[in-house]
Amino acid sequence: MRKRFLLLIIKLAGVLLAAGLGLYVFFSARSCIEERRWLALGPIENHPVRIWDVKFAKEFNDMNDVQLEVAQAIGVPPVKDREEAEKLKTKLVKLEDTDTYVIDSLTHSIPYLIPSAKELLDDIGRIFQDSLSAKGLNPYKLTVTSVLRTEDDIAKLRKRNVNASENSTHRYGTSFDLSYWRYVKIPELRGRPYEDVPPEYLRATLSQVLKDIHDQGDRCFVKYEKKQNCFHITVRR
Repeated sequence: MRKRFLLLIIKLAGVLLAAGLGLYVFFSARSCIEERRWLALGPIENHPVRIWDVKFAKEFNDMNDVQLEVAQAIGVPPVKDREEAEKLKTKLVKLEDTDTYVIDSLTHSIPYLIPSAKELLDDIGRIFQDSLSAKGLNPYKLTVTSVLRTEDDIAKLRKRNVNASENSTHRYGTSFDLSYWRYVKIPELRGRPYEDVPPEYLRATLSQVLKDIHDQGDRCFVKYEKKQNCFHITVRR
């Protein structure tokens, strides 16, 4: 009796295993067919709407002395080097690449901000991607080109550029720069290529996002840096 019961269990297990394998093969084949159909559709196109450039020089012209006053009030004291910055864990947050922005290969700054500045950067990145979607444009990440400058960074920078400011808001962990020409395309998860978005469309979208946040009046300062091809942004609170 017990032997028959074991044989019955083995047969049932075999049937279930065969059925499971059959379902796996069926859905795998179906998934492959759907994937091929998806890829055969070609690049995912843009469908741009409501895109215009903000007048940068007019709208983003917050002067350095105004930004500096706030930066000194809410930021950290100037730090000598990266080692000293890493000790300020309660006052500075280290930046890493996210789903909405990437940190450039920083040559004269280190990836640290005060918490409210990082929160501002995160919000800009999120709103930028939402705005791209709303405007019928494919997804891209922002590029952060400059963050906290230590005393060592400023000294090195002034060797290359004597006109570089010694008293930049970057010294206080309150400021970051966003390139308005360089962005990183986000790949489509199933491998179908996205059509490129013209860089002037990305720049226009970013400028609209920054203007909306800037016009709130108490969130940030923005300065159009033509020579550096970036928007210089300083948190206000």
